[in-house]
Amino acid sequence: MTASTTVAPTAFVEVPPPAHGDAPAAVTVSRWRRPARAAPPYLFLAPGLALLVVWVYRPLVETAELSFYSWNLLPTSPAEPVGFDNYVRLFALPDFSASIGRTLVLILGLLPFTLVVPVVVGLLARRVRGRAATVYQALVFAPMLVAPVAGAAVWQWMLDPRGGLVNQVLGTTTNWLQEPGPAQVAIILITGWHVLGFATLVVAAGLSGIDGEYSAAASLDGATRWQTTRWITVPLLSPTLSFLLLMTLLLAAQWSFPLVNTLTDGGPSNATTNVYYLLWDYAFGSFDAGLGAAAGMIFFLGFGVVALALVRLTDRLSFHDA
Repeated sequence: MTASTTVAPTAFVEVPPPAHGDAPAAVTVSRWRRPARAAPPYLFLAPGLALLVVWVYRPLVETAELSFYSWNLLPTSPAEPVGFDNYVRLFALPDFSASIGRTLVLILGLLPFTLVVPVVVGLLARRVRGRAATVYQALVFAPMLVAPVAGAAVWQWMLDPRGGLVNQVLGTTTNWLQEPGPAQVAIILITGWHVLGFATLVVAAGLSGIDGEYSAAASLDGATRWQTTRWITVPLLSPTLSFLLLMTLLLAAQWSFPLVNTLTDGGPSNATTNVYYLLWDYAFGSFDAGLGAAAGMIFFLGFGVVALALVRLTDRLSFHDA
């Protein structure tokens, strides 16, 4: 007797086709999902970029446009187009080239305060730890927190030729702010006093980023502290020093402007008139906005070329901790 096997019939269910438009909708959702995921970083950057456009790029474009006009800053006096006449007049003025030379002297005078002294102080203070380090950093950075105009008022009293503290200490009767040579020296020293703390903290931050194993390995090989500093620490500090050099080149005239405007007013005999003060004098002293804008564009392009060349040179010559 054989057992019979019963096979159940297979049921086929007909699945309805997708409704018209469902597949494109899914594709559309997937297309929008990727940009939505990539958008947050750009949304965080949007406010900063908007402010950059409003406060930097838009004034730059307006300055370039104003350099081709003649305007005395009076609302009732319309600006008149003059083409390249402002640039022609600018290069014909003797004080334009003289201000460039004074700016170079200012930059050279500030380099010890932004490079040499901060490196020496930073190397000597590497062993300072704990609360002593906090107090040291606060004391070093304190001049940077002083308002330039307030600091200028104190320095004006200290540099008084009759009873000033500086002349009393040096035993001289030098008129620091009314003689061309001493006035330049005074502006350089006061500006250097203001920026020294900032440069020292930048150097300290660069030194803290250098791995201490390099110095330990060098000492095991018999290198002295001077050799370690000369051949290891300073080369690895080169990106920081390049940054400070770039800041000095680009901002030296801007750093000194409040002091020049408060203490010497560009004098005596234009001895302290640098490029930044010259721009202000053209636009707001002589009421020649077009000439000031033309000078601003020339200096902007010139400093831009210098900055680009220095950045490329830094990339080639700097040493980085790998």
